[in-house]
Amino acid sequence: MLRNIKVRLSHLSYRTGIMLLVCCALCYIISFAQMALPISIGMKSGLWVLFFGLAKATQYSGLAVIGAKGLKSLIARRRR
Repeated sequence: MLRNIKVRLSHLSYRTGIMLLVCCALCYIISFAQMALPISIGMKSGLWVLFFGLAKATQYSGLAVIGAKGLKSLIARRRR
């Protein structure tokens, strides 16, 4: 089943992988920024678990979509 998911994700485009990684960064920011909100500790914990989990899921999905070759291309573009 896990292999099936990886195969399906690898057929998506490079641009889709980049968008997933952008969503990942946004989820990381939200997961820690919500700590400044004036809400209860239980609610903060729940929101942190939710957004941190989403960040991890989109991170691994984005990396699976981009793949090793796309990751090298992304690093090369960043160095220029």
